[in-house]
Amino acid sequence: MTKRTYWWCGGWLVAAGWAGAFPVVSGLGPHRSWGLCAAVGYLAAALAVVVPRRRGREVSVAVAAVGAVLVPLLVLVLDGRGQSEVGVIERSGSLLLHTGTPYLADPQTVAQYSPYLPGLALLGLPRALLGSSPLGDARLWCAAVFLVCVLRTVPAGRRLGAAALTVSPVVALPLCVSGVDLPLTGLLWLALVRAAERRPVAAGSALAAACAMKWTAWPALAVLAALLAVGAGRRAALRGTAVAVGAATLAVLPVALRAPGPLVEQVFAFPTGRGPLPTPAASPLPGRLLAGLGPAGWYAAVALLLLAGLAVGASLLTRPPRTAAAAAHRLALGLAAAFLLAPAGRFGYLALPLVLVLLSRSLTAPKGLPWAPPSSSPTTSRRVRAASKPSSGPWPTASPATTSWSTPRPSPAPSATMPLSPTR
Repeated sequence: MTKRTYWWCGGWLVAAGWAGAFPVVSGLGPHRSWGLCAAVGYLAAALAVVVPRRRGREVSVAVAAVGAVLVPLLVLVLDGRGQSEVGVIERSGSLLLHTGTPYLADPQTVAQYSPYLPGLALLGLPRALLGSSPLGDARLWCAAVFLVCVLRTVPAGRRLGAAALTVSPVVALPLCVSGVDLPLTGLLWLALVRAAERRPVAAGSALAAACAMKWTAWPALAVLAALLAVGAGRRAALRGTAVAVGAATLAVLPVALRAPGPLVEQVFAFPTGRGPLPTPAASPLPGRLLAGLGPAGWYAAVALLLLAGLAVGASLLTRPPRTAAAAAHRLALGLAAAFLLAPAGRFGYLALPLVLVLLSRSLTAPKGLPWAPPSSSPTTSRRVRAASKPSSGPWPTASPATTSWSTPRPSPAPSATMPLSPTR
């Protein structure tokens, strides 16, 4: 076996250990069910990659996809089990369809809150339209958005890496049990790739869709502007950010005008711990620990959060990212700092910046990022290649740019259709 085969086998074994820990340590039924199925799938993938056969890595990825994604997702969807976020999205879609707003006017419990912007409620519309059909499950549509974004950005030489990332625990677990952050992550990555391609309108449109889903996507505006400015100029940066802000505002504004109070309370006050009901996001992160000390601790956490944001913004001005991968790393750094220092947060939030970094790693072409626009057309490239070939004659052929003429060039003979002047 080659060294690369050993690495693949070790990776699948680590994934199997990660998944196998959930039935032991997790108190959530969907997580335990996923862990049981995924652990078996990853072990089978490790076995498949070491069997002496052709295309062992491709076979191992397919085996992992069946064991860690398809089987547990089918089981959980048919049983109607999942994290509470799935029910929140589906209820928001039904409310949006029937009332024009995804928010309950007077929620009494935490389960009745919807801490998402109206764009995410669109992924709950299939449940409202299809009823109890398994195809209406919001997880399927969240996964579809993520996979479409990845497929639109994966280069030809990295398809296997993209598939391996999709079936890895960092994506397979949220895809099967909740899926709420996957469309946001995919759209953010798509926006950065389009910005690296110097396509400001496409980049702004993708970012607008993400910003209409969750307010945590809004910091990506600064990263997108910096990436466009360094690669395509300030006008492109202004155009891309204007498209993102304008389209996202148009998507959120109708609901904001219809129900401004519920939107502010459920989307902004509740996740930050300032709502009438306490948020369940209470992992022992630094910001949460500070906020637990009282009002002074809460303001201290907010101050540290603002300082971290200013530091990331300053880095964008002094050392702006020049590639999609560098921009993804900078955005991941900012989001990780925000989640760590927020007055209310949970460890699961860190999956978003982690997946962004892994996307930038697995979807990077072997010889650099493939998203820079071509410097010349195919015709020009063929001409350059033809000019670079050595001449078959005994004398070297000079290029037109370096040819010097000691005598004037002869004038071309008049064409048969060229009218003669009266002096001829």
